[in-house]
Amino acid sequence: MLRGFRKLRIETERMTLRPPVHSDFRAWTALRAHSKEYLTSWEPSWAKDHLTRKAFTNRVYWAQRSVSGGTALPLFLIRREDDALLGAITLDNIRRGPAQAGTLGYWTGAPFARRGYMREAITALVHHAFTQLDLSRIEAACLPENAASRGLLETSGFKYEGVAQSYLQIDGRWRTHVLYAALRSDRRGKTGAG
Repeated sequence: MLRGFRKLRIETERMTLRPPVHSDFRAWTALRAHSKEYLTSWEPSWAKDHLTRKAFTNRVYWAQRSVSGGTALPLFLIRREDDALLGAITLDNIRRGPAQAGTLGYWTGAPFARRGYMREAITALVHHAFTQLDLSRIEAACLPENAASRGLLETSGFKYEGVAQSYLQIDGRWRTHVLYAALRSDRRGKTGAG
């Protein structure tokens, strides 16, 4: 189980995307704590133990199970020049069968925001999902007022699809989200039937 998990790497121009490991705890906790005010407006409420070693250990075990079970691809963004943790991106809720789809989520630490890192990560992960995982659709959602995230999705090839009322609890409240999707270009409108 761990061999495939440890080998999972997606390389971009400036980063290595890889699953979290136990030794990432201090860097993750420091970045999340430093970025708390920046992140909490856009995320589900943090549990009281969010920044504890136990919670992080559970996160690593969840990542291992998810990768080995093919249900999610949780990846940390590691800048190669200095091994700095920049944020994370997850392809979650991977559905097989007729859907061949997954849901994208991401966060960037405040010091690394608006430097193109997440666009680079999204481009690489979507390419991996379409070419290596054989998915046809990647979905994403964000708050309507999150102009930075909407712009990021739109410049990363995602198209606006609509609105989902009371979609997720963000910062302790049910919030409406705007929905986006990226489609694998060679499958638009095509099926193997007929």
